[in-house]
Amino acid sequence: MSCSEQLMTALDALDHAFASEGPFLVTGCTHCYSERDFAELSGPLHLIGDRLVSSVAAKTPDHWEDFPRLYRHLVPRIIRLLVTGRLHIDGELIASRLIHAGWATWDVPLTEALRDVWSAWWQSTLHTHPSPVPVRDCLSVITVATNSLRPWLDTWTATDTPAADAHLADLVDDVTFEFEITDLRMGFYDEYDATAELLGWLLTDVRDRVIDTRLDAPFLHEHLQATAQRPRGSTSPLGI
Repeated sequence: MSCSEQLMTALDALDHAFASEGPFLVTGCTHCYSERDFAELSGPLHLIGDRLVSSVAAKTPDHWEDFPRLYRHLVPRIIRLLVTGRLHIDGELIASRLIHAGWATWDVPLTEALRDVWSAWWQSTLHTHPSPVPVRDCLSVITVATNSLRPWLDTWTATDTPAADAHLADLVDDVTFEFEITDLRMGFYDEYDATAELLGWLLTDVRDRVIDTRLDAPFLHEHLQATAQRPRGSTSPLGI
């Protein structure tokens, strides 16, 4: 089974796991949503239009009477649109909303199904170039959602394929533009300071797989030493 097929299998398993989260009476902000919208959201999941799903996925929690329950109910639709590149809002926002909805505290079958999607999505992304969702966006979503970057980088290190290397070149080109890598934060609200972990990985674990002389800048190694000595999220002593 290919990685893309494994992703589709994980998405189908997500549908099955969340099937117990049946419809309920949805209420919320009447300035942004009509009674027709509330009725649609209160009906069968598969009948809710993609436009409405995307809208709800982006709105702040205070728009809804029971935001955690609504988001949990919509997760299969939101995530499928997200990982297939059809959710036309900032993907990082989804990770932030999932955290607010307390996804890691949901029943084990639900959280396991979602974690399986993160893993399958990451594998599929690394094996497909170009991918439906840019690699940096995918990495940001799963990093913020799981509050962990290193396991995903380790998977990338172990995936020595032309597609993974092409993604690596894209990432390096992205984060070294104006040397954003010296202060790189992930998440819609900059929840995760990825500077030390990502810079260290680029300069050591995968340096031989990247043809980009910008990574040879001496100050990057100096910056890495400085960032490694301070807690994640604190201000750069170099002022960069």
